[in-house]
Amino acid sequence: MTGQPEMTLAGWARWFRRGPWESAAMTVIGLGILMLTQPFSLDLYTYSFVTILCGTLGFVVVSHFPQ
Repeated sequence: MTGQPEMTLAGWARWFRRGPWESAAMTVIGLGILMLTQPFSLDLYTYSFVTILCGTLGFVVVSHFPQ
């Protein structure tokens, strides 16, 4: 007994569930679309494609997580 909690597979599976991470990825994609369509800031428009791309890549990775 070292006093350190063991991180079991069930513990990791709790952090890497698909549902919350998919919601976060979709939120990033939606934020990128809002940045793309807003008429106020050229800087937001400039980074909108990168934001959408990161959200899409995140969604693809998260889709392989366990339920």
